[in-house]
Amino acid sequence: MMPVTVTTTIGRPREEIHALLDDLMNHEAFTDHFLTGFQRTEKGIRVKGKGGGGWMEITPVESTLGRIVEEGRSGRGGRRHSRGIYTLEPENGSTVVSFTNEIEPAGVGDRLAAPLIRAYLRTRRAQRLKEQMEAR
Repeated sequence: MMPVTVTTTIGRPREEIHALLDDLMNHEAFTDHFLTGFQRTEKGIRVKGKGGGGWMEITPVESTLGRIVEEGRSGRGGRRHSRGIYTLEPENGSTVVSFTNEIEPAGVGDRLAAPLIRAYLRTRRAQRLKEQMEAR
């Protein structure tokens, strides 16, 4: 599936946004509309997709002040791989946050769902993160 990137500017310092994103359990606040059952694991988190989605293991693989990378595995035997990349750029007291999601489809169903997933990520994820951060 083609990568999807969403970008938003959040009226909070980069350090605050990094601290929130760096702990994967905090992601529940802005992804609870499509993920549920957040559980901390030894390496990261385990979540379940709403609407019949299966369990996914998400682990952090890189974390610096300007970039956070997480990888996910789901599907039978962990066949579906994903990578989420956050970039955080300071801008006049605010932060420009970009999130890129890369998914390796595990089958025909994933390829058919790809356009819906891309559209959903473009509209809701960045908006919910912005709402959550600016409400603090």
